Amino acid sequence: MNAIFTTPPRPFDVTALFPQLAPLARTATRLHPRPGSPTVHDSSVGGPLLWPTDEPWPYCEEPHDRHAALRINSPDDIRLERRVLAAAAERLHLDPEAPQWTPEDQETLDLIRAGRPWFDGPIPLLPVAQLYARDISFPCPPDADLLQVLWCPFDHEMAHPKTALFWRSSATITDVLDAPPEPSIVQDGCYLPEPCLFSPEQVTDYPNPSELSKELREQLDDESSWETIDPAQYNAYAYDPGELYLNNLCTAPGWKTGGWTRWSPTDPVDRACPECGTEAVPLLTIASWEWDGGSATWIAEEDRPTPGPPPLGARDGNFTLIDITGGNNLQLHVCPSSPHHPHFELLQ
Repeated sequence: MNAIFTTPPRPFDVTALFPQLAPLARTATRLHPRPGSPTVHDSSVGGPLLWPTDEPWPYCEEPHDRHAALRINSPDDIRLERRVLAAAAERLHLDPEAPQWTPEDQETLDLIRAGRPWFDGPIPLLPVAQLYARDISFPCPPDADLLQVLWCPFDHEMAHPKTALFWRSSATITDVLDAPPEPSIVQDGCYLPEPCLFSPEQVTDYPNPSELSKELREQLDDESSWETIDPAQYNAYAYDPGELYLNNLCTAPGWKTGGWTRWSPTDPVDRACPECGTEAVPLLTIASWEWDGGSATWIAEEDRPTPGPPPLGARDGNFTLIDITGGNNLQLHVCPSSPHHPHFELLQ
């Protein structure tokens, strides 16, 4: 695991104002992914997986759109480009008068940005996340203690990668695949996760306003319901009480397991398990950001500005460098009766 990260207390105890919310509280685990060097024995984003050598690596056999991106690159191209950008940022921090690019940098970037030729054929899936139950709380089958999430780095029916889940008992894996295949091309660098370690932290989630009763929604939107709080105080967090609840008091942003579904831009939809009809629950939120301008109260204490250049992605809390359809979250849901039932994805 990575260093400890601490979410500040919520600006207000929302259950003291609205006791009806108390029984709706759910525990979520904020994962706080931060750049690191994970191994197969770590819970991680974009790290190596504890994958058995006797199990074939999964491929996406579906067709892929060669026109989905302006340029096509390999994973190694994207990693090299990130290194060049990071080195340039460090150089400019040490000497603001230095040129942005060295001649070698410019030559490398020109080659990368020229792109790669198209490849037709099955695409090896990319590791997205690995979660050990010893580290992180999440719905897990009784015969498993490890969840592995992979995806195809191309858009499919919806404008996001298609995910695949694998449940394992880590104790049964003795021979580990040490060189899994990688795609020769990916649609976008935003679909190649930067290796990160997790810093799990449990927080309390409450439902999105759209999942509350009409009566309770109206109370939340009514300024008189907040009369025990100085309006000048809550105005520091939001323009109105409804916005205050939505951005700062209900669902934690960023990578997390469990909790409540985060809805935006669409209203809630049916989440029935496609196999048995049981209402599915949030398993894992794959986030494009840890916070934004409206949810700054969720920034961990340890993420407050420090001297020196921030790592790539740090300015908007996107340390994994994943960006799904312009800043959306991909929320994976599973059946609580059996996580082996087909999971489904919500783009929000």
